[in-house]
Amino acid sequence: MATQVAQRAARLTTPLVRKDGQLQPASWDEALSVVAERLGSIKAQYGGSAIGFFSCSKATNETNFVAEKFMRSVLSSNNIDSCNRT
Repeated sequence: MATQVAQRAARLTTPLVRKDGQLQPASWDEALSVVAERLGSIKAQYGGSAIGFFSCSKATNETNFVAEKFMRSVLSSNNIDSCNRT
């Protein structure tokens, strides 16, 4: 049986952020701040339609619902796909 992803020794255990072209370990607060800043700047410069999101069809309905609400309400984007049609 295949090893679960969360149990693999090679998995990332800390967030990484790019600094001066190199990936560096970061705290969760720093990594989430970087993501929020970059998503905000993309939305401000190009509009929400420049952002897309892929969710998992195996995720719960609640998880996919929250992802959809976040994309549509916060980022003003309809570009979300959860592959539920397959």
